[in-house]
Amino acid sequence: MIIKNSSYAISAVREEQYPTDNLPEIALSGRSNVGKSSLINTLLGRKNLARTSGQPGKTQTLNFYLVNDDFYLVDVPGYGYARVSQKKRQQFGEMIQDYLETRANLQGLIILIDGRHDPTKDDIAMYDYALYLNLPILVVCTKIDKIKKNQRNQVISALSHKLDLKHDNVEVLTFSSVQKLHVKEVWQWIEQNL
Repeated sequence: MIIKNSSYAISAVREEQYPTDNLPEIALSGRSNVGKSSLINTLLGRKNLARTSGQPGKTQTLNFYLVNDDFYLVDVPGYGYARVSQKKRQQFGEMIQDYLETRANLQGLIILIDGRHDPTKDDIAMYDYALYLNLPILVVCTKIDKIKKNQRNQVISALSHKLDLKHDNVEVLTFSSVQKLHVKEVWQWIEQNL
């Protein structure tokens, strides 16, 4: 995809704050610090459009990024960060659930999982939830540049032992924002689902 323009559009915590222009949306979810902001910035060829943070749990809103005035990438709050209070985590969960279950514009979900580790209980729960919602799903194994080249194929193999990846609506890719690995393939998936 050729990016002509991209911009941060709006942050929202409830439906009445979502964009009202009826454009399609692709959401990105994953644990805190898994690399959602890095993926967004890499896809859009921007350095700091989506703010990366050394402090996990910092994104506390749904952040909408407008691309080519055609569609939105939506960064949802990261899950599974222990320093966020139980009450806050419950609020995040409800916000994400409301968005994923009620947003008619939502065309697909990219679930980011740290390629260096097995999926967590939270990762598995998010994946199963997305299957239940019957959304097109792209599982992206991030930070793959930190894994030796001869071990990278094992990442997908290990993932398939933890997640049931054999669904028509599920695709899996490895990704590195450092090496720009599989950027084109992520875009192809997005374009197919818009």
